[in-house]
Amino acid sequence: MNREQALATEALPEERAYELSLRPRRLQEFIGQESICSNLDVFLRAARQRSEPLDHLLLYGPPGLGKTTLAHIVAQEMEAPIHVTSGPALQIPGDLVGILTNLDEGAVLFIDEIHRLPRAVEEMLYPAMEDRKVDLLIGKGPAARSVRLDVPPFTVIGATTRQGLLTGPLRDRFGIVLSFSFYSNQALFEIVSRSAGLLGFPIVNTGAEEISKRARGTPRIANRILRRVRDFAQVDGMEAIDQGVAQKALGALEIDQSGFDRVDRLLLETIAKKFSGGPVGVETLAASIGEDAGTIEDVYEPYLLQQGMIQRTPRGRVLTALAYRHLGLTAPRGQADGGLFDQ
Repeated sequence: MNREQALATEALPEERAYELSLRPRRLQEFIGQESICSNLDVFLRAARQRSEPLDHLLLYGPPGLGKTTLAHIVAQEMEAPIHVTSGPALQIPGDLVGILTNLDEGAVLFIDEIHRLPRAVEEMLYPAMEDRKVDLLIGKGPAARSVRLDVPPFTVIGATTRQGLLTGPLRDRFGIVLSFSFYSNQALFEIVSRSAGLLGFPIVNTGAEEISKRARGTPRIANRILRRVRDFAQVDGMEAIDQGVAQKALGALEIDQSGFDRVDRLLLETIAKKFSGGPVGVETLAASIGEDAGTIEDVYEPYLLQQGMIQRTPRGRVLTALAYRHLGLTAPRGQADGGLFDQ
């Protein structure tokens, strides 16, 4: 893949079709995250009244909760073009300069995984965000000179799953910081019902409820499960998705009543059986189950922590009594980390 392809701002055709078919395009269509939507509506209205771009916006939270969707909604609400890139794609300062100097006035620059910006690129972003200037170094050695170029008014929207990895100077340059949380079952029920309508496959309430309660509080997972359940319903010749076909499909996909998949259960069982309930470090745990440590921290741990299945301690991850009950195992007694287990 060449650099132009790496900096391309659009998704693959399949992802583009998914985006067009299921993602809301307006703020009023966005389901869940009521506090975020309420505050953002005020900020957007104020910016439009002043005929100014929205202040720079940082979105953070676990994957699949709608950060990218909301970035596109902001551009739509501001009637502004959006340029999409990611931290890993911007390898050298010249990559960023090329994007900034070609922005239209009021445009939105969406940087996914912004915590992965190289330091040199990040430092070039500072004056662009604050002063709408970008410094370009021309030439090398004694003959090198710096040229300051003007950048039109624009909005940076950064998205990250790991806010703690952002440097302080970068985080402080965002005027609006919004934190995403996992969705309620009711919000997911509404999302699944809406998505089924967009896919053109009817779904009854019991079917939508079954999918929503096993979707890990995440719209992306809910929509992914919905597509697979639709496949089962279609092959079985059903005219609508009901609870029965949803349970059949979810069983085949190894997603249990709590929304835990095979990897979740493997992670919990490994801590319980190989490490006596913990504590165990994330690197050791990753090696034991054949997963990347970053994937465990970003994808699996947030939901397990929210559900009270594991706890982080200074010495590593520890199972709770709730996790033992879920696995059908007996929790050890007299653990040093009191309060984590039934005594």
